[in-house]
Amino acid sequence: MRRGELYRVRRPSSRDPKKFRVFVIVSRQILIDSRFSTVICAPVYTAYDGLSTQVAAGIDEGLKHDSGIHCDELISLPKSMLTNYVGKLSPEKLHLLGKALTIALQLH
Repeated sequence: MRRGELYRVRRPSSRDPKKFRVFVIVSRQILIDSRFSTVICAPVYTAYDGLSTQVAAGIDEGLKHDSGIHCDELISLPKSMLTNYVGKLSPEKLHLLGKALTIALQLH
């Protein structure tokens, strides 16, 4: 399990209308490798509005269609839910993800 990997998760929350949702792991690698049972993830939606807190993703990342990673909607998920691997972000997309997270969390 690595930062920037995408996983399809079944029913991540009772409020999510979809049966499955794709998430990208955004936690730092030391936390992912630790004994902690959860990691921080950002959801992937088919909507991409071009906001500074979103990162475009698509077929190159293992998705079925163009989508957006929404860094304003971070969620902590149990590692045990991340079993259906979809793909991973390129180094360039990881860099863009870092910039979007910095903006979303106002870490200037």
